[in-house]
Amino acid sequence: LDAVLGGGGWDVGGTFEGPPPPTGPIRLGKNACYVVLAVLFNEEDGVLLVQEAKPECRGKWYLPAGRMEPGESIVAAMRREVKEETGLECEALTLLALEERGPAWIRFAFLARPTGGTLKTLEEADAESLQAMWWPSDPCALPLRALDILPLLDLAARYRRSPPHPPMLPQELPCALLCLRLLLAFDNDAGDLWVLLGTAGTPHLPVVACGTSPAELRGGLRLPVLRLLRDCLPPDPHPGPLGLLGLQHRAGGAGGGDGVCFNVLLSIPPSSPGAAPPEPHSPAFRWWRVEEESLRGCILQRLRAAATVPI
Repeated sequence: LDAVLGGGGWDVGGTFEGPPPPTGPIRLGKNACYVVLAVLFNEEDGVLLVQEAKPECRGKWYLPAGRMEPGESIVAAMRREVKEETGLECEALTLLALEERGPAWIRFAFLARPTGGTLKTLEEADAESLQAMWWPSDPCALPLRALDILPLLDLAARYRRSPPHPPMLPQELPCALLCLRLLLAFDNDAGDLWVLLGTAGTPHLPVVACGTSPAELRGGLRLPVLRLLRDCLPPDPHPGPLGLLGLQHRAGGAGGGDGVCFNVLLSIPPSSPGAAPPEPHSPAFRWWRVEEESLRGCILQRLRAAATVPI
């Protein structure tokens, strides 16, 4: 729990809760696509934008972004895309948001800061971008490639004013599959708190794997979570919003896999004041009551302040 709440991770292993995981690893360019995006500001609060060179959106403006390549770490891919599209070097500060359309498309949006380089000009236009600039005004005044960057700019501005969560960056740890390690909490108005544990072997936070069938790809990261909860808790539970506490990835992990393990915080709302958590259907799970005061306070603070990276 300390590791998860601190943004860390550890070996995923080969045991998962719920249905059997896919037999083969996740591989970029085959059954997964990871995209990186960066929000950077200068000292005058201008945001770094790039003018697109691709034929389908040539001349329009967007944040620096692009696909990860096999063999790259997530942060290295972000830094490469910023360098190629803007000419600037940068340092990642925190993950701002995780956007997903199922395991086949996941975008990692970062807040970063410039550390060097020279802004790309029209004379240096290439296939990556036409030019880059620091834009000091409302981005909607420009012809944008898409409006999906506006919520990310809002998140970045709010983070700079008052960070809602600690800085969070990917941990360099291998993972063959795409999976979620769940910190599933239940708390009531009396301040009592329980965490769901898997009981196979050493008690542990449950880990569920995402499948790669067409239906599972469409269902997104939420599908394996809901499937697990339906199998183990009565009645059909309605968890609170997913929030990211951390993630781990290492390029070319076990079996050549490019999987990611996401540490996810979510909660089950109580059915009545002072309620205890619903009894699991399966002996493979049990609720553990958190008595240690500092740990309990840390989990409750993350829950009640939504102090996680939004998914």
